[in-house]
Amino acid sequence: MGAEVIIVPALFGIVFGMFYLYISARNKERLALIEKGADASIFFNKAKRLTPFWKVFILNVSLLMIGLGIGIFIAAILEQSGFLNDAVYPSAIFTFGGIGLLVGFFMTKKLQE
Repeated sequence: MGAEVIIVPALFGIVFGMFYLYISARNKERLALIEKGADASIFFNKAKRLTPFWKVFILNVSLLMIGLGIGIFIAAILEQSGFLNDAVYPSAIFTFGGIGLLVGFFMTKKLQE
């Protein structure tokens, strides 16, 4: 009973603390720039990204899912062949998922150039 009572407020406190630190740090940074004489328009002119966020997100998620699928497939083949036991599943899933994310990183980098 005691753990549930502590975990929920702790999670809310962590989320609140993160937002508070983000807002207060941003405010202090802006005030420091204004004191130094920087133009206030720099806060509103956001640099255009070469590639929209949703394309990068979909690319990375799709490559992660492909990597996970290949990992499960390779683990099933290795288990059926009798080389390894059930412990091959997590290692293959994480390995091929990581490879998929690494490929996604390099494809995103190439896409933004």
